[in-house]
Amino acid sequence: MNTESDAAARQPMRSLTPLEARVLGVLVEKERTVPDTYPLSLNALTAGCNQKTARSPVMSVTDADVLTAIDSLKRLSLVLEASSSRVPRFEHNMDRVLRIPSQAVALLTMLFLRGPQTAAELRLNSARLHGFADTSSVEAFLDELAAHDPPRVVRLSRTPGERESRWMHLLCGEVALTEAPRGAAFDDSGASGASAASADLDLLKAEHKHLADEVARLQALVEYMAGELGINLDKFTRES
Repeated sequence: MNTESDAAARQPMRSLTPLEARVLGVLVEKERTVPDTYPLSLNALTAGCNQKTARSPVMSVTDADVLTAIDSLKRLSLVLEASSSRVPRFEHNMDRVLRIPSQAVALLTMLFLRGPQTAAELRLNSARLHGFADTSSVEAFLDELAAHDPPRVVRLSRTPGERESRWMHLLCGEVALTEAPRGAAFDDSGASGASAASADLDLLKAEHKHLADEVARLQALVEYMAGELGINLDKFTRES
């Protein structure tokens, strides 16, 4: 039994820094998507933090920055160092410390890596981490996280033009809630046509996002493998 992790789970946890959240997100992501290379080396972890795809915001951090974040996360028992490797490798301990199921870990990971998202976006973006049956099942886990003591996520108010509310994690502290639009008016005579056009547009957006995610997945895999091999991809970018 990991008594240190159990003790950490019972103590109020300080807010994480954005980099600490990114490190946790990368560890969970790579555990689920490239398990053969998990736990991660420092080099691979830094490469995952600095990915230019499937990340919001994009970061540019050094090995030293990541190592500082790792040391802080170790003190919270959220990250552990693998003992069976000659090269230091790191793994997350998030589900045990936060006492949440793997489905909730997948959703928090996507919020760590990509920022605020709707339930539908979270379902699509987390497909490689966990296959949610439908959007309502995502919302059920989000509601559980929001009702957690302390709350782990919050539903943001809709802004003008948004059809769905987005969600954001609270592990880096409170977030500003955008005020929802009030009393928005529309012409009833054009509502049906607008609804159909909106549905068509949503379908096109979903198809485009699916293709973009496939490209992002392949690019992320290339960046991860380059990080493992110590290859600097910027040189190839400049040459092309």
